[in-house]
Amino acid sequence: MKSLRVISGTARGQRLRSVPGDKTRPITDRVKEALFNIIGSDFVNASLLDLFAGTGAVGIEALSRGAEYVRFVDTQTQAIRTIKANLDQTNLSEKTSVIRQDAFKLLVSTPDRAYDYIYIAPPQYKGLWSKSMRLLEQNIGWLDKDGWCIVQIDPIEYEEIRLSNLVVFDQRRYGSTQLVFYERSD
Repeated sequence: MKSLRVISGTARGQRLRSVPGDKTRPITDRVKEALFNIIGSDFVNASLLDLFAGTGAVGIEALSRGAEYVRFVDTQTQAIRTIKANLDQTNLSEKTSVIRQDAFKLLVSTPDRAYDYIYIAPPQYKGLWSKSMRLLEQNIGWLDKDGWCIVQIDPIEYEEIRLSNLVVFDQRRYGSTQLVFYERSD
């Protein structure tokens, strides 16, 4: 696999470490660039909840492009170490929190803030993305009124799920990666 890097912003060109082993599937530069082209400058002063954060590449890209705050959440000790190392390397640690926690437990807890963006990129082929969406649906306070939830999955995993508080407003496919964009229905 090609090495990960920050594409734009204050940390542009910085190489990022990968999580040792094969339990994470880092976002490719192509998909990451497409994602940030879709969102554009809206990341400036925004907050992001990066669930199943892996290397932290999405949150780090957001910080590099001017995000105000990112909370990285992952259960793997190796992923947490990698995120912290990548934040130190890019000098972007200041506006973050890195938490070793189960994303599902976080989503059922009382929200301590509403995020402008929630990024969900769980391990593939286990239905974890739809479980995450159902939990977010039941505890919608995690997502700002005008916020977006973005899911990264393999296209073969996608299925329509009935949600009352969230609606799909866009989908993009990039080879073996699909991005599904949700917004609040209210």
